[in-house]
Amino acid sequence: MNHMKAIIAREAGGPEVLILAERPRPEAGPAQILVKVAAAGVNRPDILQRQGAYPPPAGASDILGLEIAGEVVALGHEVKRFRLGDRVCALVPGGGYAEFVVVAEDNALPVPAGLSMSEAAALPETYFTVWTNVFQRGALKPGETLLIHGGSSGIGTTAIQLAKAFGAYVVVTAGSAEKCAACLALGADMVINYREQDFVSVLEEAKIKPDVILDMVGGDYVARNLKVAALHGRIVQIAFQKGSKIEADFMALMLKRLTFTGSTLRPRTVAEKAEIAQELETKVWPLLAAGKCKPQIFKTFPLAGAADAHRLLERGEMVGKIVLTV
Repeated sequence: MNHMKAIIAREAGGPEVLILAERPRPEAGPAQILVKVAAAGVNRPDILQRQGAYPPPAGASDILGLEIAGEVVALGHEVKRFRLGDRVCALVPGGGYAEFVVVAEDNALPVPAGLSMSEAAALPETYFTVWTNVFQRGALKPGETLLIHGGSSGIGTTAIQLAKAFGAYVVVTAGSAEKCAACLALGADMVINYREQDFVSVLEEAKIKPDVILDMVGGDYVARNLKVAALHGRIVQIAFQKGSKIEADFMALMLKRLTFTGSTLRPRTVAEKAEIAQELETKVWPLLAAGKCKPQIFKTFPLAGAADAHRLLERGEMVGKIVLTV
């Protein structure tokens, strides 16, 4: 079989531009594995790519999709770790919404014991993102307080569970009573409904000063994060849903000796992603295997239903992740 089905955007636009097309089946390079995809995670960067605002890195597939789970069906001649038939999940720079995808061996991980393929497909993008931003860049320590904006998202639900597993106090903001309740059920210590409460006022009244803030909102949240952060706090920016061009008084950055940082994941090199994968396998995969953390799957769609999956993600009604099954 030299061809496969894949989801592509025929042009920049709304969900309706996503079509199921036939593409050549990829071949594994020397240090790559070919994976028969069983499931692929759906993420906000996929929406940005569909809209024409987040083009794939040089050399990456134009097929959407940044995380997958499936079975290894071919090996490059330099591959040492995996064997045919192995169940893996992987971070990919593109190409996930397809029947087959090539993966750098070092960016793939075994499917944790007890997890389905759909659950495993929801791991890479969120767990890589949370680990590198909350624990590496944010340097969250046991006993510290983490504030997560967007607590009911795939990133948020992952961050809640990991932060609690590593001994942090967790505060989240979410946009409905149902989402707040879901965050509490996952282990959050305090929830703030941002549609009804001002998180700055709530935290100041409770005398809670976050040591680490994970923000995917941006806009006016930037100034508000500076206001509530603890002395020596770390603010980590991973997205800008309310815009990246802001006006803020950065005096607090100096007076509190804050660190304001951020990162993207997709453009990083295979070697950089491999380092994150190694830390995850050592420190986090045992938690998944033990059931102490688990990806939250809100809904699955067949591959051909990618447009509907994007519409749901854009509405923001879910708690956790949306996954395509192939």
